[in-house]
Amino acid sequence: MLVTDEVRAYIGVATEAEFACDAVEAGAVRRFAQGIMDEDPAYQAQENEANRRFGGPVAPPLFANHMVRRPLGTPDPIQQNAGNPDFDGIMPAASLPPIKPLAHLATLNGGSEFEFFRYARHGERVSVRLSYADITEKQTSKGPMVLVVRLYEFRTEAGDLLMRSRMTSIRRPA
Repeated sequence: MLVTDEVRAYIGVATEAEFACDAVEAGAVRRFAQGIMDEDPAYQAQENEANRRFGGPVAPPLFANHMVRRPLGTPDPIQQNAGNPDFDGIMPAASLPPIKPLAHLATLNGGSEFEFFRYARHGERVSVRLSYADITEKQTSKGPMVLVVRLYEFRTEAGDLLMRSRMTSIRRPA
């Protein structure tokens, strides 16, 4: 059995809310909207008919998911790990403590789910808080696997919930 009481104790462990280094900014919204090829008029910086119903210019729904990044002038983790053969390039927005009893297991991406509550408005500051939402074990024809679900909650500085995302990792013996 891979999911023991020690492993289950990680369920509910959470980070503090971490704010993105920049507020929702018109130029970043424009580049993101162009990058996803969705130039909805609601994303335009000037108020118009399309964004008036949201209280003004807004960002695309997944924009908050990509806001928390390394501030300019801080160390680059990619460069810092250039000589580390074990570094996989994954740099989460916030870091939860590793589940030590599962450290020896291989990790696969098990999928993502997104739940939207409202758009982020231009000028708003956005934070993310990360937690272990669930850890379960399943038996498969190839042996046991563990499903680790991380919950990301994105909120405005005023505390309004913008989006929740659930990221599932599959952990299994190599």
